[in-house]
Amino acid sequence: MRLAVHCANLGYPGGPERLAPTLSAVARTADQGGVQTLTMMDHYFQMEAWGGPPEPMLEGYTSLGFLAAQTERLELGLLVTGVSYRHPGLLAKIVTTLDVLSGGRAMLGLGAAWYEREHRGLGVPFPPTAERFERLEETLQVVRQMWSDEDGPYDGRHYRLAETVNVPQPLHRPRVLVGGSGERKTLRLVAQYADACNLFGFEPDEMARRLAVLDRHCADVGRDPAEVTRTAIAGLDPIADESGFLSRVEAYAGLGIEQVWVTPPPQDAVGWTAQVCEKVLPRLAEL
Repeated sequence: MRLAVHCANLGYPGGPERLAPTLSAVARTADQGGVQTLTMMDHYFQMEAWGGPPEPMLEGYTSLGFLAAQTERLELGLLVTGVSYRHPGLLAKIVTTLDVLSGGRAMLGLGAAWYEREHRGLGVPFPPTAERFERLEETLQVVRQMWSDEDGPYDGRHYRLAETVNVPQPLHRPRVLVGGSGERKTLRLVAQYADACNLFGFEPDEMARRLAVLDRHCADVGRDPAEVTRTAIAGLDPIADESGFLSRVEAYAGLGIEQVWVTPPPQDAVGWTAQVCEKVLPRLAEL
């Protein structure tokens, strides 16, 4: 079982001037401690559950570029990029740039977006749900084309690109992860286009049911389910509830999940990450 650290709550002590040193210290601790992946959120405003717009939120890809210079081994990405936030051609270029400048360590997490308030707040169009999923599928197609030898046009319903030129290409094609657990649309897009899924921290029985839905979608599109890496948000704090976390993750491993995400609390994000690397990672390696 591999571990990912998700830097989502940025309410670090000390205010804005402490954001850069604290975030870089978390990343370096994870990098040196054996964590595989570090992600940030893709939001304009902090989510309501963590205090909403009055709380700090950084632009995701700018932050990842900063962290790429602070680390050597971590895979870097957003969990997950909202499809409504950037044009897909530009998104492919942004992630390619991150990959090249980090030495081949970028990943692309994608989702249909959901936080209407931040779109309305900053004047960004927020299409209806069905259209956002159509745009998500087209974005997956555009990115696939831009990370290939095909540099001709792309003509979709929502996006039209005259030339899908992308020079330089990524050093290693970033893995494409689709986040979300929707059974009818999201998991179908995972089966058809993605390298990995990312599911919420369900109880093991419900997680097994969602993975069975993914397997059926893979069968429908003629894909071997083993080609899709299964990942999940753990939903438990491995320091505050170590036994509960390990019990859940062991059950997840039995279902074929290969990677779990955990979120450092802002009060002592660096010390917490160090504890996870010291105490939890060796236990995960046994699964």
